Amino acid sequence: RRISLTHEGSAYLENCLRVLADLSNAEASVSAGGVKASGHLRITAPAGFGRRHVAPLVPRFRELHPEVTISLNLSDRVVDIAGEAYDCAVRVGDMPDSSLVSVRMADNRRLCVATPAYLKHHGTPQTPADLSRFHCLTLSSDASQTRGWAFKHSDGEVVYLKPAGPLDCSDGQVLHDWCLAGYGIAWRSTWEVESEIAAGQLVAVLEDYAAPPNGIYAVFPQRKHLPLRVRLWIDFLKERYGAPGIWKKLSK
Repeated sequence: RRISLTHEGSAYLENCLRVLADLSNAEASVSAGGVKASGHLRITAPAGFGRRHVAPLVPRFRELHPEVTISLNLSDRVVDIAGEAYDCAVRVGDMPDSSLVSVRMADNRRLCVATPAYLKHHGTPQTPADLSRFHCLTLSSDASQTRGWAFKHSDGEVVYLKPAGPLDCSDGQVLHDWCLAGYGIAWRSTWEVESEIAAGQLVAVLEDYAAPPNGIYAVFPQRKHLPLRVRLWIDFLKERYGAPGIWKKLSK
């Protein structure tokens, strides 16, 4: 009386429909008198980074390519790009080995930061070991950063510490807000705090011990022929994220 597709069948159908749509869009763009991007672009990004540095770029990209429609998904879970039929994901941090293709678009550095008022009242840590004497704002154990905060040792080796403090949270944006309110020292990415550092709202500490940067990547399923709209989106991100002072500009 009732039949429905299995999960595998649904995924297969979605991929077939996408291939047919790509073929139709390719034929339409050529017959219209030249190759231009068209069709639907499905992208995903981490919630915090996506709100600040992906969402503002989506309408700008569409202004350049008005025949492309775009769906943006913001989520802190690791989205199964191929299984959920996404064209591209923006990911921050070290990339695990996988069958996905990744393009590094920019460096991502992490810094210890605090407000000038907090440092004036409590002092400034001189080495990572000093953090045990300060209120550190940390992600709770059910979040990421399970190895702790990364620092470069004097011999160049990267070491990890798990500072403690009276406040922790599973949401990075909350930690950022607490840090701006002067409740302690946080370990945040430059894309999140560079504009506040430039404005004097936050001060970077322990910069001599900052670990080498990891990356910000565009990730997509391994395909022999990448749709034009996806290639143009990746090139667009690389150009924007490679611009000097980009994190300050996009945070405004």
